[in-house]
Amino acid sequence: MVAMSGGVDSSVTAALLDERGYDVVGVTMKIVPDYIENSEEQEGSCCAIDDAKVVAATLDIPHYAVNFKEEFHKKVIDNFVSEYSRGRTPNPCIVCNRLIKFSRLLQRARELDCDYLATGHYARIVRSGDDDIYHLKKGMDQDKDQSYMLYRLNQQQLARIMMPLGEYNKDEVRELAAEYELPIHDKPDSQEICFVPDGDYTNFLDRHFDSPGEPGPIYYVDGEKIGEHEGLYNYTIGQRRGLGISLDHPVYVLEIDNENNALIVGPREKLSSRGLIAEDVNWIHFEEIPDSLQVEVKIRYNDTPAAATVYPEEDGRARIEFSGNRDAVAPGQSAVFYRNDLVLGGGIIEKAINP
Repeated sequence: MVAMSGGVDSSVTAALLDERGYDVVGVTMKIVPDYIENSEEQEGSCCAIDDAKVVAATLDIPHYAVNFKEEFHKKVIDNFVSEYSRGRTPNPCIVCNRLIKFSRLLQRARELDCDYLATGHYARIVRSGDDDIYHLKKGMDQDKDQSYMLYRLNQQQLARIMMPLGEYNKDEVRELAAEYELPIHDKPDSQEICFVPDGDYTNFLDRHFDSPGEPGPIYYVDGEKIGEHEGLYNYTIGQRRGLGISLDHPVYVLEIDNENNALIVGPREKLSSRGLIAEDVNWIHFEEIPDSLQVEVKIRYNDTPAAATVYPEEDGRARIEFSGNRDAVAPGQSAVFYRNDLVLGGGIIEKAINP
């Protein structure tokens, strides 16, 4: 089974596997709720079933659509709304990969007697012959690498997943799309999440949900009240613009205090953290987790990995201490642990550890 979104990457994935002799079935997930799908903001959504059907017809492979709209809303969109309402910064693609694509869709693949689920991710799955362990690695194209989004995968899932694009770069994939004469070979890449294709998250929350957040105080780091915010969901850690504050120096969002519905701001040097606490940590291939690990950690998708030490804790948390201070550690984002191109695991950022 190939998860086909109607885009270039998943279409080339289907074409490559078909050419290699696999019996390929294309499946598109219907996940965007009707009230969003029929709105103006959804124009240009990445999940184009019609494009996927045309590609499947071009390749002469069967194509089906599966309706996961209700589950997607409950598990992904509701989480997205809840996290933003609490002043956290979620990554819904990670949640979707964990609870929908590599859970429900993988289950559907098994129900249809498919041996594997294949996706168009730029990442690699490598099986170790010595210990029969599956490893998740970065894609060869460092600019397109999507391994950060996949750190929740476990051994059982990795054994049933294929990601053939991990060995290619994006230019090569577009060339292959043209060689296979796929009608979507020049289709632009989707840059935003599927249910907010215009990237305006606060507008999405305002349009579709009642009272995602209430106004509250803005405090300077010394405790002085200097303004009012418009709801915590409008702000992220490190934000400078749109605060409505005029001081004699630039100020940034340092902390989002959900318990007191307050925003804490201050100068840029106060953004620095010496570490973080991660919760709900997943380890991909360790049978016994070491007491500490030397890693490189990414604290957001477009981050550059930086040296750190991870100290796993018994309650599914981990303490990460940076080798050098990092700016704008945002609760709700994921901290993902690497060793060179190998993904060791990761977790959700619960809080920063300040100097």
